[in-house]
Amino acid sequence: MKSTIKFYASTAFSVLIFASCQAQQKRSKENKIVLKNISNIELFQKAITVKRNQITLNKDLGTYPVLLFKNDTIPAQVNDLDGDGKWDELFFVTNFSPNEEKTILLNWSQKDPKYPIKTSVRFGKREGKNLPVHPDTQEILMADQVHKKLGYQKYQTDGPTWENDKVGFRHYLDGRNSKDVFGKKLPGITPEDVGINSKGAVEDNYHVMYDWGRDIFPVGNSAGLGGFALLTNDNKINRLGILAADTLNNIEKTTFKIVSEGPVNSVLSYRYQNWEASGNKYQAQETTSIWPGMYGYKNTVSLNGLKGNEMLLVTLSNLNNQNPLQVIEAGDFVCFIQHDKLTYERQWILGTAVIVPKNVYKGYIEAPKTGQLTDSYLIKLKTKNKEEISYYPIAGWELSADANFKDSVYFTNYVTNLAKQLSAKIKISIK
Repeated sequence: MKSTIKFYASTAFSVLIFASCQAQQKRSKENKIVLKNISNIELFQKAITVKRNQITLNKDLGTYPVLLFKNDTIPAQVNDLDGDGKWDELFFVTNFSPNEEKTILLNWSQKDPKYPIKTSVRFGKREGKNLPVHPDTQEILMADQVHKKLGYQKYQTDGPTWENDKVGFRHYLDGRNSKDVFGKKLPGITPEDVGINSKGAVEDNYHVMYDWGRDIFPVGNSAGLGGFALLTNDNKINRLGILAADTLNNIEKTTFKIVSEGPVNSVLSYRYQNWEASGNKYQAQETTSIWPGMYGYKNTVSLNGLKGNEMLLVTLSNLNNQNPLQVIEAGDFVCFIQHDKLTYERQWILGTAVIVPKNVYKGYIEAPKTGQLTDSYLIKLKTKNKEEISYYPIAGWELSADANFKDSVYFTNYVTNLAKQLSAKIKISIK
């Protein structure tokens, strides 16, 4: 494993040379992607997805996308979301002026252009207590294979971590299914050996400060920033998973996979089979996606087995919060915002938020003081069987690249402006 920070040091010069060569290709092999910002606001690093069936493809075009806008190259990648060996979408981020229309040329190359790396996923596991951690891209966890039952922590950083150039997160795959925050002081990707020692053993070495940052967020018995639970018809709050002291999961089988890891987008997938809640068994799918520029990530959840009146509960841990919760509508969303010394031992100022879709929002409740899920605001979202609901957990630390996050008004404005950015629609046409 690499032990140095993978800075995305400039490769711009080589990329530009490469792009200029590509521009000389025959125009018959190009697609023109026309993007129209139909909002009257300026958009920064807006995520754009173009489906495979929208694009004209020839077998000899190449594997890697090269996007040209005027004289600039826009880093891009393709994602195989269903794992069938063929990519499903072209993904990139770009800026827009209000109402701007952009025409982007899409070329293809047989050679990887090596765009700057601005997103990453890290996942390591070990097959026995005395065996070293090795990197992997997937995992299957059965109900009796949780941390307490095994007698040792199987996973590096308790489960996968994902990050962009602004912030990092981790998911406790060991049965707890909580979401934690890594504060980043530098834009580069954090070291591959975070969470393991020199002998390859799992070690909690990330609660101390390094040049890149550290784990800053206490989770306790909450589900962290952006976890989820289920409010069933008997008005019972059902945690997805268990606590650290429990020996048997309430999920029969958890399947994790890194779907994509690329310079501008990383995607993780979790499938929870036979989640037992209030005497019923539910199926849940969770997809996590991160791209550059945003102090957060996109989480998409769908449930199956619903009886009719259940509510999806999105969690916002309020450990260490001593300030009032703000609930603000912005664009198509409702923003839940906290700002306080939310870090370990209240050492630093951290703003946390969850941005949820307004059209399914049904209020919120506070988690009980005791039980399987505590120390949280629980945001109620109305859902239907197999309906996908996407929301955005956000974390702004005062020691990050944006020191203004120490100011509560600034963080609130950041979250509400981001919600408006996410609401803005881009019209896509292919020529």
